[in-house]
Amino acid sequence: MNSSCTYCHIASRRIQESTVSGDYSGNQGLDSRQYDMDTIKAATNYFDHENKLGEGGFGPVYKGRFADGQVIAVKRLSERSGQGTKEFKNEVEVISRLQHRNLVKLLGYCIHGEEKLLVYEFMPNKSLDFFLFDATNSGRLDWRKRYGIIEGVARGLVYLHRDSRLRIIHRDMKTSNILLDEQFNPKISDFGMARIFGGDQIQETTKRVVGTIGYMSPEYAMGGKFSEKSDVFSFGVLVLEILSGKKNNYYPNDDDDDELIGLAWRLWEEHRILELVDPSLGDSCHSSQVMRCIKLGLLCVQEFPADRPTMSMVVSLLSSDADDLPAPKPVAFFGTRGTLESCSVNEVTNTEIDCR
Repeated sequence: MNSSCTYCHIASRRIQESTVSGDYSGNQGLDSRQYDMDTIKAATNYFDHENKLGEGGFGPVYKGRFADGQVIAVKRLSERSGQGTKEFKNEVEVISRLQHRNLVKLLGYCIHGEEKLLVYEFMPNKSLDFFLFDATNSGRLDWRKRYGIIEGVARGLVYLHRDSRLRIIHRDMKTSNILLDEQFNPKISDFGMARIFGGDQIQETTKRVVGTIGYMSPEYAMGGKFSEKSDVFSFGVLVLEILSGKKNNYYPNDDDDDELIGLAWRLWEEHRILELVDPSLGDSCHSSQVMRCIKLGLLCVQEFPADRPTMSMVVSLLSSDADDLPAPKPVAFFGTRGTLESCSVNEVTNTEIDCR
């Protein structure tokens, strides 16, 4: 049984890797602004529950306000989280060297005894998943906003992969890591597991993978191989989720429609692909943009990395009006009939899986 089908039934867990070569280990020092704990406590009213915005793999996130009125978001490292000191330093070192309108801005950090905190600009509209998968809030994401989010995330990834002074693979692209400002402009966040590539480096292999099942490419989930094309795959899942308003569920039930990539491919083969589009979009849709995004989403989740476009190509294709997109091949984990094969986690080899 091949590795791609084995991936389908891995437990729906976050999987983490201790950072090794290819990232900043902290040896060069943390050169972002360091805040003292008293300042952070005062800003968050001693981490008052009323100021808690949510909780991610890193730990809880709190809203705060400095004495000068600046509103902030504080990520507090949880002792129970899988992220440790290396991941903490990695996030500080990586994002402090980046500047782009579609990346969240790190203001500084705080280390106080065992406490480790990251201080970010505050995003008033929380994260993409808060709107996209909520029946009440999804109506606020009309097609113009969704298309802008797709474009913005694509441009942010081009910056990470090609345009910054570092070449960075994010490795954990998902809706909860896309934050939204007051105009719903997207900002990529959570760089704790990012990896830095050398100038001519194409791919790296690790024995322990990191990311979120449902967004991970098959070659990465099962073989530990990651590259720019791993982020491209995750971006493709994001696009399909933004288009449909559905999550790419980790565990398909008896109904294949529970698995978004499979549903999208089946509808594509049956020439019913527009049925994938979120009904709440109504008349706000721009039909040519929708079709272009559907094709791009399917191209990005191709099984083999070589068949996926680069993010630079994605941005170029998004801005083109020409109908020049190649037809997608069968997507990852699906055969020519778009059916999902059943498989066992026991066939996973050379990959350590940790809860997070």
